[in-house]
Amino acid sequence: MGVALTRAAQWTTASSGTGKLEITPVNESLLKEILQFVEQFSSRHPQEARLVFKEPLQWTTSLEASDFKTEYDISGPAVKSQETDRDGHPMLQLTPPSISVHSFSQLSKIVQLATDKKLKEVRACLEANRDPIAKMLGPSFATVEGEDSSVLRLLEEVKEGDQAKETEIKVKLIILLQQLDTQLLSNSLKQISQWVPFLPPPHSVYYEFTNGCRTPPWRQVHGEICYLVIKPCDTQPLHITCSTAGVFLNGGIWQEGEENAYDRTSDVYRDLVTLLKSKSPHFAENINKQVGFHVKQVAGFLRVIFALPITPRSSIKTPGGVGGADDFSESSSESEEDEEQPERRTESNTDLPSEYWQIQKLVKYLKGGNQTATVIALCSMRDFNLAQETCQLAIRDVGGLEVLINLLDTEEIKCKIGSLKILKEISRNSQIRRAIADLGGLQTMVKILDSPDKDLKYLAAETIANVAKFRRARRTVRQHGGIKRLVKLLDCVPDSAALTEEQEKDVEVARCGALALWSCSKSTRNKEAIRKAGGIPLLARLLKSPHENMLIPVVGTLQECASERSYRIAIQTEGMIEDLVKNLNCDNHELQMHCASAIFKCAEDKRTRDLVRQCEGLQPLVTLLSQADNKQLLAATTGAIWKCSISMENVAKFQDYKALETLVGLLTDQPEEVLVNVVGALGEGAQKPANRATIRKCGGIQPLVNLLTGTNQALLVNVTKAVGACATELENMTIIDRLDGVRLLWSLLKNPNPDVQASAAWAICPCIENAKDSGEMVRSFVGGLELIVNLLKSTNKEVLASVCAAIAKIAKDEENLAVITDHGVVPMLAKLTNTTDDKLRRHLAEAIARCCMWGSNRVLFGEAGAVAPLVRYLKSKDTSVHQATAQALFQLSKDPNNCITMHDNGVVKLLLGMMGSTDEVLQEAAAGCVANIRRLALANEKARYG
Repeated sequence: MGVALTRAAQWTTASSGTGKLEITPVNESLLKEILQFVEQFSSRHPQEARLVFKEPLQWTTSLEASDFKTEYDISGPAVKSQETDRDGHPMLQLTPPSISVHSFSQLSKIVQLATDKKLKEVRACLEANRDPIAKMLGPSFATVEGEDSSVLRLLEEVKEGDQAKETEIKVKLIILLQQLDTQLLSNSLKQISQWVPFLPPPHSVYYEFTNGCRTPPWRQVHGEICYLVIKPCDTQPLHITCSTAGVFLNGGIWQEGEENAYDRTSDVYRDLVTLLKSKSPHFAENINKQVGFHVKQVAGFLRVIFALPITPRSSIKTPGGVGGADDFSESSSESEEDEEQPERRTESNTDLPSEYWQIQKLVKYLKGGNQTATVIALCSMRDFNLAQETCQLAIRDVGGLEVLINLLDTEEIKCKIGSLKILKEISRNSQIRRAIADLGGLQTMVKILDSPDKDLKYLAAETIANVAKFRRARRTVRQHGGIKRLVKLLDCVPDSAALTEEQEKDVEVARCGALALWSCSKSTRNKEAIRKAGGIPLLARLLKSPHENMLIPVVGTLQECASERSYRIAIQTEGMIEDLVKNLNCDNHELQMHCASAIFKCAEDKRTRDLVRQCEGLQPLVTLLSQADNKQLLAATTGAIWKCSISMENVAKFQDYKALETLVGLLTDQPEEVLVNVVGALGEGAQKPANRATIRKCGGIQPLVNLLTGTNQALLVNVTKAVGACATELENMTIIDRLDGVRLLWSLLKNPNPDVQASAAWAICPCIENAKDSGEMVRSFVGGLELIVNLLKSTNKEVLASVCAAIAKIAKDEENLAVITDHGVVPMLAKLTNTTDDKLRRHLAEAIARCCMWGSNRVLFGEAGAVAPLVRYLKSKDTSVHQATAQALFQLSKDPNNCITMHDNGVVKLLLGMMGSTDEVLQEAAAGCVANIRRLALANEKARYG
């Protein structure tokens, strides 16, 4: 009933917004069929008739108390039914002229009591209850476009006991109502088809209805748009139905003798290309060879052959755009919002509300009217709900966008303002904004930014802000001088809170300019253009504004630009950190979120981290963690806390504010974006021993280990670091081992992401160090030692350094050292010794020192050419490299040939200086190496001279 009333019934539009059913043959036929259905319902379906509606059907009735007989209690003009629901409420109540009905049982009685007023009652009921099914079964069963899944929803509600019976009755009722809908729509469309010729010619062009469909009206009710016959070279002809649900094979429409021609005989495919790839191997093979091929290209090709009612978008060059490298130089991290959104088409004429046609009439006035008629038409158009997609597309479909953009080139200020007010509203639609860009509207709006009229400037800027949501539009704004003009708009704002009318306009101009820059700043080149145009000091000034609606786009622009180091430095030097921190304490969650996000990006730099602390911004960040329901704010806040925690001075402050306890509570049931930041903050905090204990006492170890099984690469990098930091404490390590955390870490060495591999290897080091029986634990991982040795083939220096550190720990166990030696660890380590990376040098030297303690490994390192490069490590400026290198050289010096190589490469002079070091380990290793070299020299002298 709901679908029929929406699609087939013909409604008027009253000024109050409440439509009436028109007096038409189609409506009369619908009413009679509905009346017959209701009248017979109680006798045919007694169980379903007694079902109590979720909400009563209410309308203004012509019935009076005198019309009601037995089974009703009458009190003056008021009437109540003796039949009640479970709670004792009457199923019918009449308080003239209003009537309220709770079941089909009472509806049947009403139409019987109404005698010659039956049709009038049905009409009044339907006009007052445009979607009666939603009242009967609840709002979740309201009439919607697309596939009706109401029966499935009911079936999902089925439970044991009494509720199962009630749900079964609901299922039967909804099926009965759907059958009625289908019957009503089918009969209505058959009536319409008597007036509209449907005579398919024998060739490729078929009758097209005004709704774009080429199917009989009685098939349009099923969402069918057109039929195709495609003849691939490698299979039988394919008889295809294109519908709103997708495309599928039919039983052979237009083939004589086929009674079930319209029936679906295949799966439903999302588009024609997918179906053809499935049915034709030749087509699949060739389509896969196409580079940058889009479904819309196939649709465009088939439209020529079969006259499909599809309007593919052609490839459009940016009007006035500049070719070459600049066209493809935008930021790779930019949002690709609505780059390839498909066109959505309405199913049929009956889907379109009257507003659609009224707007199209107004557009015709715009096209042909004089100035006065144009202004009136523009004002009338703004009375519609332009946020509604139907109204937006109505303007586009009849060529209204071209007219509105052309009006921007006139000399009439009122026409320009009216046009921009409409464009500003409808450009929130992705299809509309792409069409505006295609029609050259951005170039015109950029020129308007130079206008002396402030209304024009702010309207043009806000419309640019809406349109510049996709890459090509942002590039167009830049290429036509829009960035400089938008930055200029920022330089006109008074500082006081109390404003005159003209000053309020100045604020609005600057606000809209900032909005547009915010949209444009998603492009790397535009960020640079904003900086060069002098945008940073102006944004810094606006950041002190007392006007909250101004601050949101300003901070939004800054946090977008903060991905560039030049902006981060400027945000520090211009004193903006203090203002960002101040606004963390406001009541506007959106503003707080953007401020926290800006701090998140800027706190990559130590100076910013220090400034946030000095400006007392750490406590407000911890306070914002309580806003756990606002996931965007939570993600920005936890991100800021994570980056600020890189400085240990800030970690100490977070300890005072009990931040870690709150963060541990956020380790479950959060979006991955939040988890990445929470775990990152815990990983930094766990560098302090007290915090490692706090994480354990708050129950944080288990959720951290659980996160090791995820797939998000950034999360895995952070969680491995956090687990590794926690493992440096023995009590934590016991829990990690019991939860099989070390095995999970080891398995992450197989992850294809080198950052995950490195982070996992670093985490494994403290686990081996603090395990009760590390040698046995490592051996229990089947293939684990071979896996870690093979990672020495990596080209990533961080992976190599972390793996060398892990091998140094593994090699402490003699049995494991023997195994990794068999897997070729010696030549692989020796091959890495020519590195100049000090971090890798240090851990490589540690690994070599440990590996020297098995068999003939010392000799093998010498033969592999590892000794001479190690001597050069002693010249490094990193003192931690010196200690590890001296230990490695000491172990290698126990082989005579290695001593000769070291001596020849000048090691003695370097080691003599280190023998006086305050580092006892370095001192001892250097002395031991020199002693071994000296011993060999004495032995040679003795052998030579006796």
